[in-house]
Amino acid sequence: MPHSDPIIPILAQFRPLFIAPTWKKMMILLTGTMLARGRRTVTAALYQTGHQFDTNFSTFHHVLNRARWSALQVSRHLLSLIVETFVRAGGGIDIVIDETLERRWGVKISKRGHYRDSALSSRKRSVSSPGLRWIVMAVVVTLPWTQQRWALPFLCVLATTPEVSEKLGKRHKTVGMRAHQMVSLLRRWLPNVPIKLMGDTAYSILELGLHCTRHHVTLIAPFRLDSVIHQPVEARTKHTIGRPRVVGKRLSSLETVLHDPKAVWQRITVDWYGEGKRAVEICSATALWYRYGSDPLPICWVLTRDPEGKRPPKALFSTDQTQAAEEIVLDFMKRWSLETTDRGKVALI
Repeated sequence: MPHSDPIIPILAQFRPLFIAPTWKKMMILLTGTMLARGRRTVTAALYQTGHQFDTNFSTFHHVLNRARWSALQVSRHLLSLIVETFVRAGGGIDIVIDETLERRWGVKISKRGHYRDSALSSRKRSVSSPGLRWIVMAVVVTLPWTQQRWALPFLCVLATTPEVSEKLGKRHKTVGMRAHQMVSLLRRWLPNVPIKLMGDTAYSILELGLHCTRHHVTLIAPFRLDSVIHQPVEARTKHTIGRPRVVGKRLSSLETVLHDPKAVWQRITVDWYGEGKRAVEICSATALWYRYGSDPLPICWVLTRDPEGKRPPKALFSTDQTQAAEEIVLDFMKRWSLETTDRGKVALI
C-alpha cells in the first residue's frame, strides 16, 4: 500500500532489536493495533489483520510476555529518534512525568492493584478501579502543523501497591523511588543534553529534587504553601565557633507571604491550558528547601494567585535558581500536554 511507505524507514530502525520471528509478529500486532477500534488488545489486532483463525495465535501473546527482547533498548531507541527528529541540535528537552491507570480485571494479573481512577473521579467523589499503574515519561514537542504541544511517551515503569509488593516478595518502591531510577536512566541515555522535568504533586519530593540536582536535571513541580524554607548559611569567619550550619535563618512560609501586604507581585498574561489568555499574579524568590535529616535543596519558588480571586493560589518550585519566575510557570503548564495526548496502553517495562 503506497500510503504506508513513509512509515517503513522509521519502523526499520527498530528491526535490529528483535529476532526475525518476533519482528514479523510485532509488525502484525502493530498494524492491527493501529486499525483496531475500541480496546486495542492482541485479539483485536489479530482480527484486524486477518489472523484470528491462525492455529498458533497464542504465539502472538508470547511477544509481550515471553519473547526475548529488551524493552529498555526499544525505549532508548525511541527516545533517540524523538530527540533527533524534534529537538534542535544543542537544545534542551522538556520531559513530563505522570501516572496513568490501565484498567485490568483479570484475577491472574499478579501485579494488579486498586488505585484512584482520575478519569472517573471528581473533587466530591473518589472512584477506584483495578488495574496497573504506570509511571510515564514523555518528551514535549510542538509539531509543525499545530501550535498545540504534544507529549510523546518513550518510557513506562510499573508502580505497584505495598500490598502487591509484599505479596510478590519484593521490596516496595514508591513513585518517588521509581522516579529516581527513571531520572538516572534518562541522564545515562542523554549525558550532555539539558533536561527539564515537570511533574505534579506526586513528584514534589525533596529527595527527588536533590537527586535531579546531582544529575544536572531541572525539576519543576508544585510546592506546598507550608513548606519549610531557609536563607543560605552565612559565611563563617575565623571567630565563628561550633559546628558549621547547614542552613541560615528560617524564612516565612509561602502561606504567610501570600497575605503579606509588603510582598511584591508581578502581573503576567499566560495561555491558560488552551482556554485563552488569562492574567496571573506571581511573586518569586530563592531559598533553601530543608527538612531535618536531608541536605538543603536550593530552589526558586513562585507563588501564583488569580487577580479576580476565582482560583485558589498555588506555588511552584524549580531546582534552577537562575530560572525566571514566568518561565517556571510556563514550563509547568507544559505538563498538561501529557493529559491531552493519547498515550495508549503500551507498557515498555
